[in-house]
Amino acid sequence: MDWILLAELSANGVFVGLMYALVSLGIVLIYKTSGIANLAQGAVAMTGGYVAWALGARAGLPIWLAVPAALAGMFVFGLLMERLALRRMIGQPIIMTIMLTLGVEIMLRGLLPGIFGASVKRLDIGIPQDPLFLGDLLINRATLIGGSISLALIVLSLLFFNSRFGVVMRAVADDQTASWSVGIRVERAVGVAWGLSAVAATAAGVLWGSNQGVDWSLSLLLIKALAIAILGGLDSIPGVLVAGVIVGVAESLATGVLDPLVGGGSRDVVAAVIILVTLLLKPHGLFGRHHIERV
Repeated sequence: MDWILLAELSANGVFVGLMYALVSLGIVLIYKTSGIANLAQGAVAMTGGYVAWALGARAGLPIWLAVPAALAGMFVFGLLMERLALRRMIGQPIIMTIMLTLGVEIMLRGLLPGIFGASVKRLDIGIPQDPLFLGDLLINRATLIGGSISLALIVLSLLFFNSRFGVVMRAVADDQTASWSVGIRVERAVGVAWGLSAVAATAAGVLWGSNQGVDWSLSLLLIKALAIAILGGLDSIPGVLVAGVIVGVAESLATGVLDPLVGGGSRDVVAAVIILVTLLLKPHGLFGRHHIERV
């Protein structure tokens, strides 16, 4: 067995997994505050990539201005999606709300390529694409930088939840009724969570778009994000980091080890297997909290 190859696959898998984890962060943020599994996160990441590209290529903004503008615009998009669509579902069965997010995913997946065209859009944010050699290991420089940025943003989100407003959002996550009773504006906290979720998705969409271009396939990040959220625990941000690394390394090893044996395609199966095994053996994930209802 070539241990250098395994180390190389694992190292690259770590950074890819951190980029997946940034998409998953948005799913966890929303679930922590509202208890809703957001199935539109992949399409929101795709939309953020398209918006950043359009502001740069169509509107002529420099990339250092186009990306922050896309982040700000998508924060407003998240707020509006919660205010105009999700808030109307209050009092409805939770499955209907989840199906609404799935409908948004499907709509955006068809709408954005229809508006901007189905061809791959090049998004250059200044990340070099040439490989990096660390001793005998060949590291993808783009994923190294993208994974490092993702790690920094996830750590910032952890620090945010220790801030004053973050404590308010954690209170809303623990008990919305009790939060209402002490004067916390629960609707605002949930809306901000949707806005921050859209920002996380947009950052991930921009990073992935700079690696592979912007097109409808960015929405497929939803499957990776769901696998990470379920494995790490739907209400655990530290779980996002750990599960992201696990999923990224597992996919990378599957590509390098299993593909030569089975003829390819094993990478696409890893996320589905992780979701299935986790739900069967540990439904709350590695770090998720057990919610006990007394009747």
